[in-house]
Amino acid sequence: MRFLGHIIVTGLALWVTALILPGMHLGDDSASTLTQVLTIAAIALILALINTIIKPILSFLTLPITCLTLGLFQLVINTLMLLLAGWVSGLFDLTLEFDTFWWALGAGVIIGILSAIVEGVTGLGEDRRDRSWSAGE
Repeated sequence: MRFLGHIIVTGLALWVTALILPGMHLGDDSASTLTQVLTIAAIALILALINTIIKPILSFLTLPITCLTLGLFQLVINTLMLLLAGWVSGLFDLTLEFDTFWWALGAGVIIGILSAIVEGVTGLGEDRRDRSWSAGE
């Protein structure tokens, strides 16, 4: 259920970000509303899978440079995950494109902020340790 919640939050963040940034292209504008919603959901699923499988490995491998940059290299990793999601979604004829690397970087920042806000408000961002601690009392 938690994974589904993350996919919904990611989909909403992708949609809002695409509305804000002119350099980000999400879905086909001429498609029906249902098709656009399904496209955003599929891209959110792809991004969630990439963030679950590939991002931890890449974050571990780049830990020294992340420490040297005081965590700012995570922005680059988020950008690379978005670009990879765009490439993978292109394999399935889904549209997630960025005009430049910098638009992808901006999208990563906006998606991260929106996701953090929504997860904080809904409680999806609650740490597992907090839940297990409160369940044991």
